Amino acid sequence: MTHPLLDAYARTDTTLPAPTVQSHAANLTVLPGGDVGCVWFGGTQEGMADISVWFSRLAPGGMVWTDPVRLSEDPTRSEQNPLLFPTPSGALWLLHTAQRGGDQDTAEVRLRVSHDGAGSWDATRTLFPATPGDGGVFVRQPPVVLPTGRLLLPVFRCVVTPGVKWSGDLDTSAVMISDDEGGTWREEPVPGSTGLVHMNVHRLPDGSLVALFRSRRADHVHRSVSLDDGDTWSDPEPLALPNNNSSIQYVPLADGRLALVYNHSSAADATARRVSLYDEIDDSGALATGEEAGATAVKQAPSAAFWGAPRAPLSLALSSDAGRTWPLRADLVTGDGHCLTNNSRDGVNRELSYPSIVQSPDGALHIAYTHHRKVIRHIRLGPRGR
Repeated sequence: MTHPLLDAYARTDTTLPAPTVQSHAANLTVLPGGDVGCVWFGGTQEGMADISVWFSRLAPGGMVWTDPVRLSEDPTRSEQNPLLFPTPSGALWLLHTAQRGGDQDTAEVRLRVSHDGAGSWDATRTLFPATPGDGGVFVRQPPVVLPTGRLLLPVFRCVVTPGVKWSGDLDTSAVMISDDEGGTWREEPVPGSTGLVHMNVHRLPDGSLVALFRSRRADHVHRSVSLDDGDTWSDPEPLALPNNNSSIQYVPLADGRLALVYNHSSAADATARRVSLYDEIDDSGALATGEEAGATAVKQAPSAAFWGAPRAPLSLALSSDAGRTWPLRADLVTGDGHCLTNNSRDGVNRELSYPSIVQSPDGALHIAYTHHRKVIRHIRLGPRGR
């Protein structure tokens, strides 16, 4: 490695086994015992009813992930955006969404619980149903546990205009708050968050909560702050970092800095755009036939969701000022990031997207990401000399 940001690390790359045609939306966590756990969704294509949640784990220092285990199987819904959460009580939660076809406004959040470190799981139950008028509810980022025991779970609402198919234009962010270990929840919306999703929250040493957001408009990463344990939030403001209407994730490091993984691109880098995320799924929930989506420019309002901006390069950035600026940046994986279609079968998608990042107890950074919508790949950046 020649980049100063990366020279401090020894890098190893692994690929997770892929039991399905498509693999996407990985999320990492450090499991009790030190293994790194990864969940993602896989099936034929996002939005199809055969999309399910899969799980694999990697032992400390290991190079081979375990054979994937399917953790969800609803034949009527597309089960997406999984995440793992080791609770303070010792239980392990699996949270994921479940929607009908390409209609994210029908999404609900489901929960499974393991009491033996992912060896076995309780039955799935619905934690947050879709609410008429409020839209479907989605998760992407892990919960946060505050010193008081309060749980904060970032969500976003997939809102539609009556009679109009979901497009993402009106999505808004909120936090679900529980003060009784998940027994009951209340929802606190983030003001000014229309078009901002995938809210990623962490508590910093000064007690503030800092949230970063993906932008449906494919313009910039946005930032919001709470000074009262999540009860209220500032209006999100754009950072100098670009965003391409794709997922981001950050984590506080042991040395006090923040590490962010994202695509350093935006709508300004796009030569074409898609109509929507689910161009290829018809009203019956089946794959539609036809030419590749996004081949023509679509005139939409400036505030509309922008689909099709390149999902590459995959970048790592560091901040020393609570996420206000990110002066240190290096590209981890490069490519053209072509994503005018979700098609994995024909190999026409080349995105390097939806990164997840954790730091293990040995100081290593673990990053998982979607590679061309076919497999999940993993990068371990281990501190040199350890």
